[in-house]
Amino acid sequence: MTSQPVAPVAASLRIDRLLWMLRLAASRGAAQHIVATGHVRRNGQRVTRMAQPVCAGDVLTVPVGRSIRVIALDSLPARRGPAAEAQSHYRDLANHTQEKPIA
Repeated sequence: MTSQPVAPVAASLRIDRLLWMLRLAASRGAAQHIVATGHVRRNGQRVTRMAQPVCAGDVLTVPVGRSIRVIALDSLPARRGPAAEAQSHYRDLANHTQEKPIA
């Protein structure tokens, strides 16, 4: 009996699900509302549908509360875990800090 190769894990996620998993939206419905209003950008392009696939390496611009977050996805989460786990999947590009030079 020959075994079939196992399909690899999805290399992309729906953008509404990703925003929820990364805890950038409180619920999946809230994430869908953010996308539906046209306020999310993926690699500089406005996202026009909730099923827009997002991959590791993409840059997202997302409104969160009264601020705008610009994040670079390093990896895709497999689940909606704790905040620390969610933050390990992306880098915040807008609030970067520079290290002070050594004197």
